[in-house]
Amino acid sequence: MHEGHEQMFRRRFFVSTVLSIPVLLYSEALQDWFGFSVPMFPGSEWINPVFAVVVFAYGGVPFLQMAVPELKDRSPGMMTLISMAITVAFVYSLATVVFPEQSAFFWELVTLIDIMLLGHWIEMRSVRRASSAVDELAKLMPDTAERIRDDGETEEVPVSDLAEGDLVLVRPGASVPADGTVEEGDSAVEESMITGESKPVSKEPGDDVIGGTINGDGSLRVRVGATGEETTLAGIMRLVEEAQQSKSKTQVLADRAAGWLFYVAVGAAVVTAIAWTIAVSFNATVIERVVTVLVIACPHALGLAIPLVVAINTSLAAQNGMLVRDRIAMEEARNLDAIIFDKTGTLTEGEHGIVDMATVDGVDADEALALAAAVESDSEHMIARAIREAADERGLTPPEASGFEAIKGRGVRATVEGDEVYVGGPNLLTQLDSAVPDHLQRFADDAGENAQTVVYLVREGERNGASNSTSGEAASQEGELVAAFAMADVIREESFRVVDALHDLGIEVAMLTGDSRDVADAVADELGIDTVFAEVLPEDKDKKVQELQDQGKLVGMVGDGVNDAPALTRADVGIAIGSGTDVAVQSADVILVQNNPLDVVRLVKLSKASYRKMQENIVWAAGYNVFALPLAAGVLAPIGILLSPAVGALLMSLSTVIVAINAQLLRRVDLSILEMSGTALSTTAESAD
Repeated sequence: MHEGHEQMFRRRFFVSTVLSIPVLLYSEALQDWFGFSVPMFPGSEWINPVFAVVVFAYGGVPFLQMAVPELKDRSPGMMTLISMAITVAFVYSLATVVFPEQSAFFWELVTLIDIMLLGHWIEMRSVRRASSAVDELAKLMPDTAERIRDDGETEEVPVSDLAEGDLVLVRPGASVPADGTVEEGDSAVEESMITGESKPVSKEPGDDVIGGTINGDGSLRVRVGATGEETTLAGIMRLVEEAQQSKSKTQVLADRAAGWLFYVAVGAAVVTAIAWTIAVSFNATVIERVVTVLVIACPHALGLAIPLVVAINTSLAAQNGMLVRDRIAMEEARNLDAIIFDKTGTLTEGEHGIVDMATVDGVDADEALALAAAVESDSEHMIARAIREAADERGLTPPEASGFEAIKGRGVRATVEGDEVYVGGPNLLTQLDSAVPDHLQRFADDAGENAQTVVYLVREGERNGASNSTSGEAASQEGELVAAFAMADVIREESFRVVDALHDLGIEVAMLTGDSRDVADAVADELGIDTVFAEVLPEDKDKKVQELQDQGKLVGMVGDGVNDAPALTRADVGIAIGSGTDVAVQSADVILVQNNPLDVVRLVKLSKASYRKMQENIVWAAGYNVFALPLAAGVLAPIGILLSPAVGALLMSLSTVIVAINAQLLRRVDLSILEMSGTALSTTAESAD
């Protein structure tokens, strides 16, 4: 739409300007001012009215047409004001042809229309450039792909013909045609246009790739996982369009002010007409003052002040891996008092491993690990994967398990060799009312001090492999704790910088975790986190957000899982890590495409910078009208200062250009996060949720 309007205003500006030249040349006022004359011939007196009518019909009528919807909606604005100004000038000028005793207004009319067309052309050009993020994203996807047939040969097909499960060849330097998984090859892929990641990302078999990204020097064979509207790029484009079309609170205020300005301008024009008629009687001077007031009051700059900043803000956010779903939430990010981070996968790497284990007497460590791996055989949780990987590394064969069940927020359960066996954290022991032997308690305490989480293995029923009663060992009773595993996760290097950067911005940092208090405190102490919510069940996460809100704080929540969705919705600004689940993403206001907590800091900085630009533009646009309206009405006429309608139109267009330039300066905002002095980028192991 903006591009079509831009071309229309551009074309009509040039044609109208050329048609205005004869009007200017044959204007008696301009001839007197500049001391020149032009040849006169029979009928030359009709040059001004004829060409002025043509300019009005070609260059002025579009403004009248665009004023109709404003009047139908009963929301008169800038197009209504422009239409009133040029119509008054046009009708009065035609009247002077019939009643020649009055001075004509033709050269003012055509120059007014020309400058209005120029101003709108510049405005549409600025908005179109700022709103080009979607177009630029669309250009990332290639038109064709090389699909590998069953016989191993390749065929070039349109990207639209690709289907899920197809195998495609991505040559060095080519664009990835669809989302998928690498099946063969090693390469580095440039993802900056999608995720904001500045460095190429290494890809090998098993890694996911995003359609529209650019392959490096290696060759990749990719199994297509999503095409068309299901791809990451298509989703990003939808979110960018939604964000650019949504309105912020500041924009709503600006729109309302622009509407009020119409009535102010009409009132000022009426007062001006009455005052000048009393002072000099009704003549061309009165019409000139009225037209100048109507022209100079046009809320062009006010109407452009916020939408242009919004468009540039959305484009910048997308370029830096931040997708805005809720414009108001993006604006609120600048006021956040506290940000809560869900720990695992956000502040931590999310890759766990067993670093130590302890068992009760009579149970071999390998036996316990194999039993735990059997229980976790059907789980995709990161802890389950870590247990299975540890069993594989020891060459253990887990026994058969059946009846697998996940116990929300506590662990898992399965039947192994006739016994009910559980694996889970401290909340599981509370549910089962299991006693913890002294040596396992000491093991758990030591793990907590090292910022490790402890997962317990509990078995109900007679324990196989226990010593007989003659050796002094009693058989295990129902619900006995069998073993404890210390799990570790590495704190992200970026997490240290995130906490320091948010503190520099005056924002409190909180952490949510299902781990024990000791474990959570150890992590918080290392990162310098202000508030810790430990041993939090998934269904209680949103209550912790509410706790901070009840203290009068504006709260942001950063998470990546299904269990985070209620908390993301509850928060004033919900921020989802893009690699998280679809549920979490749909519950969030802002999505971080790249799984990088540093983008939270960039989000806050961009929100602050954007709001500052909105304020500057509002002040400039409103201040311009406050200053210019009295000037246009002629309050300085006693000292010889009067603005012509053309000069008023020029000043109005100039204010629009200044607002557009000021909005473009937002592109220079520095979103980098510097290394914090004295901050060690630790790799200390810590616990998992």
